[in-house]
Amino acid sequence: MYKLTQIDGGVCASSGFYADGISAGLKSNNAKDMAFIYSNELCDIASVFTTNKMVAAPIKHFLAKGEFKTNFILINSKNANAMTGDAGVEDIDEILSHLPSEVKNPLMSSTGVIGARLPKEKIIAGTKLFNLTSRDADAAARAIMTTDSFSKQIAFNVELEDGSSFKIGAMAKGAGMINPAMATMLCFITTDAKVNKSEMQTILDEVTVTTFNAASVDGDTSTNDTVMLLSNATSNSYDKDAFKEALHKIMLFLAQEMVRDGEGATKLVTYKVTGAKDDEEAQRVAKALSDSLLVKTALYGEDPNWGRIASTVGAAGVEANEESLTISFNELCVYEKGVIHFDAAMEEKASAVMKLDRFSISCDLGIASGSFTAYGCDLGYEYVKINADYRT
Repeated sequence: MYKLTQIDGGVCASSGFYADGISAGLKSNNAKDMAFIYSNELCDIASVFTTNKMVAAPIKHFLAKGEFKTNFILINSKNANAMTGDAGVEDIDEILSHLPSEVKNPLMSSTGVIGARLPKEKIIAGTKLFNLTSRDADAAARAIMTTDSFSKQIAFNVELEDGSSFKIGAMAKGAGMINPAMATMLCFITTDAKVNKSEMQTILDEVTVTTFNAASVDGDTSTNDTVMLLSNATSNSYDKDAFKEALHKIMLFLAQEMVRDGEGATKLVTYKVTGAKDDEEAQRVAKALSDSLLVKTALYGEDPNWGRIASTVGAAGVEANEESLTISFNELCVYEKGVIHFDAAMEEKASAVMKLDRFSISCDLGIASGSFTAYGCDLGYEYVKINADYRT
C-alpha cells in the first residue's frame, strides 16, 4: 500500500534539486529564456527522444556521451539548435565549459526556431547569473516556454507502507508541433527515489506510450522532443508500483496540459477507442482521430459531425465495419451498430457537449478487446496566425 499526495515545488520538490529561470536576452521584453536544474548529488538518467530523423544538436550531444551521470541540465528557449550540424554540438561543449566546478557532466536542452546557431555569448553570460542554491521552479518552468500560454508543472509525495517516502516532480513545455510520436515538447522530471537506472528507463518507456505518445495538437513531430528523468536517490526509498503510478499521473497531466494549451486550442478531447482487434489497432484509430484536420476543425466549429469520426475510423487501416461500430459524445450514443440515433433532439444534446472545454469521443469498434486512449484538441484561426508569425 502507498499514498500519493500532490504537492508544490515542481522540479524542486524532490530533495537535493534546485532550479531557476533567468533572462539572457534571447527573447524580447526581458522575458525569461534560460533555466537550469541542479542536484547536489549525481543523478542516473532515463530518457526518451524525438523520432524525427533531423535530430537536434542537444540530443546528438547527449547520445554521444554514452553511459554517465549528471547533476546539471541547462535549458534555453527561443533557439532550437537544430539543423546546425557538428557546429551545433561544438557550441554546446563551449557553453558548458563555462559552468562552475560544482557542475558535473552537464547536459543542454533547447527549444525554439530551427536552423540558427546558438547565441553563445548571451547564453554564456546568462549562466553567470545562475544561483545554484535557488529553488524557483516557477521561474524555470516559465523560462522554457515558447508559444505556451501557461507554464506546466506538477509534483507528488509518495508515502510507502513502511513509513518511508520519496518525491517526484516535473516541468514541461509544449503547445505546438505536438504529435503522437513522442510528442515542440520538453519535459524534465526529478525524483529522489532510490530507483535502479535500468528499471527507471523501462518504466519511462512504458509510461510514455499512454501519455506523451498519446497526445496530439497538430500531428507534427519536432526535432528536439525530449523527456529526461533524473534520480539522485537521496530518499533511500522506492516501490516500483508506487513509482510507476506517480510517474504516469505526472506525465499524463503534462501531456493533457500540452494539448489543452495547443496553439489557439479551446478544447481538450479524449478519444477512447475500444473493441478493436488488438491494442495496436486501437492505438492507430485513436491517433488518427486525434490527428485528423477534419475532426479538429469540426471540434473548433462545435459541430457534432459524427460522420467525420466514422470516416476517420474507416480510413485508419484497421479492421472495422459500420455494423459493429458505436460512436458516443460523452455518454450520448449517436450511432450504434448501423442504427443512427442522431435526430434533432440528439443533435441539440451533442452540440451542448461540443461547447464544453473538455469532453470525450468514444468509438467501440465491436471487433475484439483492443483499446487505447489518445488526447487531442481543436484547430482554429489562431493556430494559423501563431505559426505564420513564428519567427517574428
